[in-house]
Amino acid sequence: MSIKSFGLKAALLSSVVFLAACDSGNNTPAASSGAEEQAANEQMVESEEAMIARAMDIHERIITLDTHDDIDRANFTDELNYTMDTYSQVNLPKMYKGGLDVAFFIVFTSQGELNEAGFKEAYDTAISKFNAIHWLAKEKAPSQIGLALTSDDVRRLNAEGKKIAMIGIENGYPMGTDLGNIKKFADLGARYMSLAHNGHSQLADSNTGERVDENGNPTEPWLYNGLSELGKQAIVELNKHGIMIDISHPSYEANKQTIALSKAPVIASHSSARALSSAVSRNLEDDLLLAVKENGGVIQTVAFSSYLDRDKHNAHQELKDKLYADVAARMGFEILDYDTRQNMTPDALAAYRETYDQLVEMAAPRLESEVNTVAPPVDVKDFVDHIDYMVDMIGLDHVGISSDFDGGGGVEGWNDASETHNVTIELVRRGYTEEQIAQLWGGNLLRVLDDVQEVSRQLLAAEGE
Repeated sequence: MSIKSFGLKAALLSSVVFLAACDSGNNTPAASSGAEEQAANEQMVESEEAMIARAMDIHERIITLDTHDDIDRANFTDELNYTMDTYSQVNLPKMYKGGLDVAFFIVFTSQGELNEAGFKEAYDTAISKFNAIHWLAKEKAPSQIGLALTSDDVRRLNAEGKKIAMIGIENGYPMGTDLGNIKKFADLGARYMSLAHNGHSQLADSNTGERVDENGNPTEPWLYNGLSELGKQAIVELNKHGIMIDISHPSYEANKQTIALSKAPVIASHSSARALSSAVSRNLEDDLLLAVKENGGVIQTVAFSSYLDRDKHNAHQELKDKLYADVAARMGFEILDYDTRQNMTPDALAAYRETYDQLVEMAAPRLESEVNTVAPPVDVKDFVDHIDYMVDMIGLDHVGISSDFDGGGGVEGWNDASETHNVTIELVRRGYTEEQIAQLWGGNLLRVLDDVQEVSRQLLAAEGE
């Protein structure tokens, strides 16, 4: 059994059965011809157990690639790291358990002031995250995970039985105004970069510019109505140095301009279809989906609950929050917000998480009866609905898969890397073939990476570099 196999595979394979409903009571040729045809058709109907077993076999054979997994530098120390089953949604034990082969670890910096002090702080943060990823792959666990820079690296490392790290930059803010930093980031292993995050950067307007106050006035007025002049120059450098351009966070106008200017295919590293969840400005409109198709790029559908179905997510979360608040009050425990937790010492955070886990365990029986039956959570089926929509809209060659784990992502059934196989099961359930699933799970993204790197080679050769 390969390194990607799962503990439940033996149980699944032992239950492989097919439905058979032939009538054995009348075996005369004339009377049995219609019955035999019906029986043959019914025997082709797969049981749920057999379908799951077949899906698990497919999942084991293909390369699964998730384009967006945020990291916390606190998980990259000798005392606490991804060789352990940390609280993070992604780590090596979870990747092995769920059969996730490739994780794009994210060099993320939040948007700050557009000045030299802000740029320097962001640059330092970015470099520390690059260093953390290199440390994991090259020093801490080189026998378990390797850093890939090309599609050939991915296939080689997968053949060696290793998990694979790749690097994406979420927000071009840390490059500051120095275009030379793009080559530095490429040399450090960055293989995609977005020009903005939440808040306008020096390169592009953000999708958050759509936000308005109670009077309908913009809370973050557009700075450039798309790309800045520096952002347009950055696109040239990103093409030149083989970095895929990520359109998941910039504004609609910035994305239209980016696609028009880029000489190479673009990606959306973690986005879904706005037609299915129109209130979410982070999702992509149909005309942008079609523009990405024409550009030769790929949209990495994101398993982010509130992006997939905001109304369903909000209804579930409201009841869940009330339940957890009630259980916490009975325990004498205070549930802390994200910012407060981020500022806790490691020991205090560990103690908090231990108690929170107790809360979750205590709430579990009531969660099903009081929350899920009334307001079901957004789940893998909702996620694959977005995949189906985009496959129908722009074709299977231009659709992929991402989670946004440890950055807010996760749906019922795919809440961390250990549940990755559930996505493949749902794809098989809907009739996708092994070849199609392999494309969705990374083949399309790696094809775009190859195209981007070929454009880079051509551009550098034309400049004599």
